Amino acid sequence: MKPGARRQRPPSRPSRPAGPPAELLIESLGGEGDGMAAGPAFVPFTLPGERVSAAGSGERRELVEVLEPSPQRIAPVCPHFGTCGGCALQHWAHEPYLAWKVERLAGTLARQQIETEILAPFAAGPGTRRRVALHARRGSREAARLGYKARKSWDLVDIAVCPISDPAIQAAIPALKRLAAPLFEHPKSAPTLHVTLTPAGLDVDISGVERKSGGLSADARVQLAERAAAADFARVTLDGEVAYQARLPQVRLGQGVVALPPGAFLQATPQAEAALSAFVAEAAAGATRIADLFCGVGTFTFRLAEIAQVYAADVAPTSIRALSGALAAAPGLHGVTAEARDLVRRPVLAAELKKTDVAVFDPPRAGAVEQTAELARSSVARIIGVSCNPATFARDARTLLDAGFALDRVLPVDQFLWSPHIELVGVFSR
Repeated sequence: MKPGARRQRPPSRPSRPAGPPAELLIESLGGEGDGMAAGPAFVPFTLPGERVSAAGSGERRELVEVLEPSPQRIAPVCPHFGTCGGCALQHWAHEPYLAWKVERLAGTLARQQIETEILAPFAAGPGTRRRVALHARRGSREAARLGYKARKSWDLVDIAVCPISDPAIQAAIPALKRLAAPLFEHPKSAPTLHVTLTPAGLDVDISGVERKSGGLSADARVQLAERAAAADFARVTLDGEVAYQARLPQVRLGQGVVALPPGAFLQATPQAEAALSAFVAEAAAGATRIADLFCGVGTFTFRLAEIAQVYAADVAPTSIRALSGALAAAPGLHGVTAEARDLVRRPVLAAELKKTDVAVFDPPRAGAVEQTAELARSSVARIIGVSCNPATFARDARTLLDAGFALDRVLPVDQFLWSPHIELVGVFSR
């Protein structure tokens, strides 16, 4: 250890693996955010350039002590960091952390022989997440244990705070624990509370309650509603079925005000949604007819309809109904045709895109193999791809490039703060 260097203890962690600790030099970071030494040996909560003591053998080790810390190391902001499996990189200063994410994105594209302009990334800050999934486990009659799964474990970390989440969600944690307490009538119940912050208040969709035994009893449902009312939640649903509603959760998307179906997908932070939507709308400027594929409840649809006529498609009928229901009251739109359609089993065909000059696609993590193949065969002049998975984006982008498109530019989007995940939106042209 260098003279004067300050040793640092690791955050709380699972029980230490067997075997004497070994001294390792961390050379880089792996894809999941763990430090990587020669071997390779992966050590969580370490940074490039650090000399550490790590226990265990083989590829997976556990940090014992940071012997020579990196100058980029900072103090984590969350007391649950290191135990909770939700964040992996709170110990890294923001600028090198964000640069690492962008480098990983560039590397993922390069593996498909893709080079393009990568723009300065958008990065969401702490306290901005409006959508979280909290696991519940049996506690007392008054309050369940509630939080995230522990790192590399099925155990639950019962949280008191969550610095990534909007302050309104953090403030509601005690009330959410009380809400979850009546959900454990059946021993197989393992509820998850999908919490979304809306202007009307918190919208909570609960999954994982055992249904084969008949679901919740009438008494438990009464308790659930009473506790939701006491907390002034907007709505509580059980697998989409309304158990309590004081106000209809709605969100504004461009000129549209959309009534959210239970459990509907929204971008994790409103700031990232605004950045993505502005980028997509700018890239679609000048279009005469637009296809918005995997449209959800209309994250991009309403903004695109201010530019041109839009055909919008998504697999979820509830999302399409919500989007359609908001159209009549949305001013200044060029017209939207919305269809519930499984774009994996029944992609929009190249022939159907004959009059479309701009297409937007925002698929789930698996990407859009089938739909991208049709886009590649179409006469669409410009394509805008939004993705939460750089690997599947790169695979689909390769299909478009092989068909004669160019990837003009990419905007990295970091809305899953302190995780290894990075999202992006890219613009293709003929």
